[in-house]
Amino acid sequence: MAENTLVIVESAAKAKTLGKFLGKGYKIKASVGHIKDLPKSKLGIDVSNDFEPQYITIRGKGNLLKEIKDEAQKADRVLLATDPDREGEAIAWHLQNAMRIPAGSKCRIEFNEITRDAVRGAIKKARPVDNKRVNAQQARRVLDRLVGYNLSPLLWSKIRKGLSAGRVQSVVVRLICEREKEIEGFQSEEYWTIEARLSGGDNAIFTARLINHGKAKLEIHNETEKNLVMKELKKASFKVSRVEKKERTRKSPPPFITSTLQQEASKRLNFYSKRTMKVAQELYEGLDLGREGTVGLITYLRTDSTRVAAVAQEEALDYIRHHYGPKFVPVTPNQHKTRKTAQDAHECIRPTSVERTPDSVKGTLSRDQHRLYKLIWERFVASQMAAAIFDTVTAEISAGEYGFRASSSRLRFAGYLKIYNDQEEESTKNTLPELLQGQKLELIGLDPEQHFTQPPPRYSEASLVKLLEEYNIGRPSTYAPIIDTILKRNYVERQNKQFVPTELGFIVVDLLKDNFSNIVEVDFTARMEENLDRIEEGTMEWKKVVRDFYAPFAEDLEKAAALVEKVELKPEEAGKDCPQCGKPLLVKYGRFGKFLACSGFPDCRHTESINEEVGVACPRCGGEVLALKSKKGRRFYGCANYPTCEFRSWNKPSGKNCPVCGEALLEKVGRSSKGQLVCNNAECKYVEEMRE
Repeated sequence: MAENTLVIVESAAKAKTLGKFLGKGYKIKASVGHIKDLPKSKLGIDVSNDFEPQYITIRGKGNLLKEIKDEAQKADRVLLATDPDREGEAIAWHLQNAMRIPAGSKCRIEFNEITRDAVRGAIKKARPVDNKRVNAQQARRVLDRLVGYNLSPLLWSKIRKGLSAGRVQSVVVRLICEREKEIEGFQSEEYWTIEARLSGGDNAIFTARLINHGKAKLEIHNETEKNLVMKELKKASFKVSRVEKKERTRKSPPPFITSTLQQEASKRLNFYSKRTMKVAQELYEGLDLGREGTVGLITYLRTDSTRVAAVAQEEALDYIRHHYGPKFVPVTPNQHKTRKTAQDAHECIRPTSVERTPDSVKGTLSRDQHRLYKLIWERFVASQMAAAIFDTVTAEISAGEYGFRASSSRLRFAGYLKIYNDQEEESTKNTLPELLQGQKLELIGLDPEQHFTQPPPRYSEASLVKLLEEYNIGRPSTYAPIIDTILKRNYVERQNKQFVPTELGFIVVDLLKDNFSNIVEVDFTARMEENLDRIEEGTMEWKKVVRDFYAPFAEDLEKAAALVEKVELKPEEAGKDCPQCGKPLLVKYGRFGKFLACSGFPDCRHTESINEEVGVACPRCGGEVLALKSKKGRRFYGCANYPTCEFRSWNKPSGKNCPVCGEALLEKVGRSSKGQLVCNNAECKYVEEMRE
């Protein structure tokens, strides 16, 4: 081992963690991300010279780079320990060139977890920088720059200044716009369901749903049809035609990959993708656990593989056997499938040690860190546990020519559900009595219910991430920045945790669809991701991919510049007048979203924030309650008479008062469609279930 080794990592937090357990022979420096990149002030790509990128030292990184070079000259050996992905490989390549480390030198190390054993093991397996991975990153960077720096000025000239178009973000905005058009064009249709309340004796009442008429599935389209069916059912004799008892197993879910972590954190913890990745990065880079010192709590957070290291799997099985019993250990270790399009460069996201339980580290983590770590730990341990077993009963019931079905499910063995419930709870309310084939049943009553078909839902953060993964658009590590960008550019807005396209979003997408169909084509974007993978595999040359893309793109760009007419964005009137000069207020867009500004600008410079009235009176003073946003963008509710009235709440007031203490009841909505009304008085424990 070298006497004096310089190890370069990306972040200061990671440098601190490594410094705690590498010892005196090592000096740790952080590059703080990229040290070189394409210039911001110009394209930075020599198109006439086969798309040669022109990298420069990032502004503000000059002194840091000089410090790293000085330390490298003092060291006997330099190891580049940037993140184990394409981006990290590119940073290592720039550092290698800046410090003039000879090509082919074994200076690159990577580790999937920041623990003493993993890092020391990586040092023993130092390798050269992987140029194929670097080229894949260069191809992505050059393609994105060519699109962004050529399309954005076109949008400025045709729509308005400050807009941007990205190779991947434009596709995402298109998907959100198309979903909105589906919703707007949706024609709702009426239909009815009928349930029968039946008794098999012994006062045991259960329900069964009407399924078919004869051998055909029954569909009831209106009240007239419903009345006719009800009339016939009231005359019919009900009897059990078939009873089937089965054992059903539900296998454990796979451990997290980046996309599924973002989805579950959104559903369970109400985290946006950006917040999830930030907290996961902190858990990966290492936290001070007191006596144990600073250690990385989870493996690398950017991965698309569910693969588990053999050592980690064995540790998990030992933990399960010891804490839950042998029955909870599967007969053969679980192997979860990874998607065909996955790069499979790293294993799943898991705790670096299952012995480091969420409870054992709770006192040293922030609330966000503990909640996310608990989610990761439970999901990983559950992924290695035995399947859950249910006893199911299905009864087919005949009523003349009509057929009903009643079913029930009872959990017999919890398996992985002991620590991680990944679906809605099984319905046990309709527990069936012991039924026999041919048994006659008594009709207690019929319950018809009218329904209307619903349009497809708008995308939430979780469902959008899932869609991007299915379509192979971008990479899991890019989902959070993509979503952040389209929100900042005001192409979409968040409303009730769902994405809604703005008028600007529709205009930009329509312009791109009409003139650059490839840019916003889902299949084209997915194929480009596959090409980047081939570059990394060494089966495709990166500049050829760029050449093949740029030739038709440049032609489209030239045509669009000449033919596309300027789009006039009509100012949206707010529906009220300026309190200073009386002229109409207009809805405008700024860095932090929409706001109101006087149409008399620049003579009148009055502006005000947009606050949504929620139609409920303030429980303290009777004023109007407004939906507001915190500095971090979180929605809360407050009185319009602030600061005279200081009512503030994260939960929306319901307009009702607590029957126990008289305080306001607030709507507390969870993951289900229903929620609860809870008392605003912290000392009062009154809770009431909300109706649909």
